[in-house]
Formats: sequence, structure tokens, C-alpha cells
Amino acid sequence: MAKKTTKPSQPAKADAPERDHFGMERLLFFSDAVFAIAITLLALEIRLPVSEEQLTNEELLQSLLSIWPKYLSYIVSFLVIGLFWIGHHRKFRFIQRYDSRLLQLNIILLLGIALVPFPTAILSEYGNRTATIFYALMMTIIGLLHTAVWIYSARNHRLIDPDFSPQQIRDETQRALIVPGVFLLSIGLAFLDGFATVAKLSWLLTAVVLRFDS
Repeated sequence: MAKKTTKPSQPAKADAPERDHFGMERLLFFSDAVFAIAITLLALEIRLPVSEEQLTNEELLQSLLSIWPKYLSYIVSFLVIGLFWIGHHRKFRFIQRYDSRLLQLNIILLLGIALVPFPTAILSEYGNRTATIFYALMMTIIGLLHTAVWIYSARNHRLIDPDFSPQQIRDETQRALIVPGVFLLSIGLAFLDGFATVAKLSWLLTAVVLRFDS
């Protein structure tokens, strides 16, 4: 009597999207930790000028007021990182699965988030056209990385709900492009003579994201 042969089960591909709840939680916990650390490190850049003598009340007040660019840079970067976190949180409400490429894209995004304190320090220290362009360029790159995470996940419903409509995918893509679009616009403005301050003020347009993501 011939023996029945059974085919060995095929191992799952490493690139195949996984519905691993614990794996998704680890991805989100790690991402949240990087966002939290980056946003906390911003405050370390706010320091008074070093003085060898004890400051009087008036001198201390003057020193506190003189570093207003550091306060402003801190507020701007805190809000920008907050906007990226809101966007990341929103997109991962729709992303149901993950694969190795998504993990890689997310890590590259977090690399940019962790670097935000550096351009913030440059902006608060110098505040000129070069510092403004450098800061805006970094925020543009991070915003495009954030958009890339969504586009990769949503393309052909790779990692999102199959019932997600094409219009919803386009809406989420447009939301993700608002922040990098604003900062890219500010780079163009900063190249114009005397428009460095206008370029910084244009960053207020990122507040539109709060309306869309609320």
C-alpha cells in the first residue's frame, strides 16, 4: 500500500504583512517614545547666558527677556513635533498591518524626529536666512518621510482596510502634505531679501493641520 506524502508547510514570507497586534503595539510604543524624548530635549536648549557674577533682579529679568528667540524656537518645534505625532497617530488608526518595509520607513521617520532639537538650536542661536532655510528644509524632509509612510501603507490597500475608499486615501495624503508644503513654501520666501521673518511667520499656516486632524 503506497504511503501518503504530505507537502511541507511553506514558511511565511518575511515581507508579508502581518496582523500581529503585539508587533503593532511595539511599533507604536517605540514611535511614541522617540516623539516624547525629542519633544522633551527641546527644553534643554533654553539656557541663560553664562555669567560669572550673581545677577541682580534687573539683570536677571533682562537676561530672561533677551533669550526670547529660544522661547519662540522651542514653541515652534514643540508644536511641529506635536503635529507630526498627531498625524502619525491618525495614520496608524487606519494602518492595520505592518511589514519589514513599513518598519524601515518608520525608523527613518523617527531618525528625523529625533534630530529636530538640532535645527531648533541653530534657529534659536542665529535666526538668520541660513538658519531659517536649514530649519525649514529639515521639517520638509521629515514631513515627506511622514507622507511616505502613509503612501506606502495605503498603496493598493497594502496595509490598510480594503474598504478604505480612494477618496479617503487621497484626503489623508493631502493632510500629510500640508506641513511639508508650508515649510517648502517658506524656503522660497526665505531666499528673498528681507523675507526671513515672513518665512517664519508662514509656519503658522501649519495650524491648518489641527483643523483637519481634530
